[in-house]
Amino acid sequence: MNAAKRLEIFTRFRAANPKPVTELEYSSPFELLIAVLLSAQATDVGVNKATRLLYPVANTPAAILALGLDELKGYIQTIGLYPTKAKNVIATCRILVEQYGGEVPRTREQLVELPGVGRKTANVVLNTAFGEVAMAVDTHIFRVSNRTGIAPGKNVDIVEQKLLKFVPKEFLLDAHHWLILHGRYTCTARKPQCWNCMIADLCEYRDKTPAPAEL
Repeated sequence: MNAAKRLEIFTRFRAANPKPVTELEYSSPFELLIAVLLSAQATDVGVNKATRLLYPVANTPAAILALGLDELKGYIQTIGLYPTKAKNVIATCRILVEQYGGEVPRTREQLVELPGVGRKTANVVLNTAFGEVAMAVDTHIFRVSNRTGIAPGKNVDIVEQKLLKFVPKEFLLDAHHWLILHGRYTCTARKPQCWNCMIADLCEYRDKTPAPAEL
């Protein structure tokens, strides 16, 4: 895909959604960190249902430590892999209290050392909580980048580096939100809604899905 196409794609994304935001609900960098940690192999809707109950009771590292592992499990038991995630949340909170004064660190190197926090989670926090250019490549972004031709790559690391290189600078801060939303609601995994896609004429996907027949 050439630079002119990429420019037009992100121009359209911005025109349709000038200020994109994550669908995870949060009011602090810590709340976002925990929400993203919980969201692995889970939906944002499911995570929000759990954190709406958890955060009014405990929304700081110290408060979650005081809650304890068993009580924390009760709040997040509707989320997949919750036993492991609960242990990671408790361990992360302990590190934040003991090493960072209860604050979320602002470097990728420090973030990825937290239990349960990988590069993708760290990038979400850096981008969404701290306003830094970072590309968190999840399954949606990986699929959209490859299918459209925006930034094809065999693994998430290659796609991440290509997006950082190829996305026009003026769009880099918000690009990951637009791509996630596009993959979640339009360029879906099994049946992409090509007939209802704002960038279909620019997309390089060869097997575009036709519009469903009228009933």
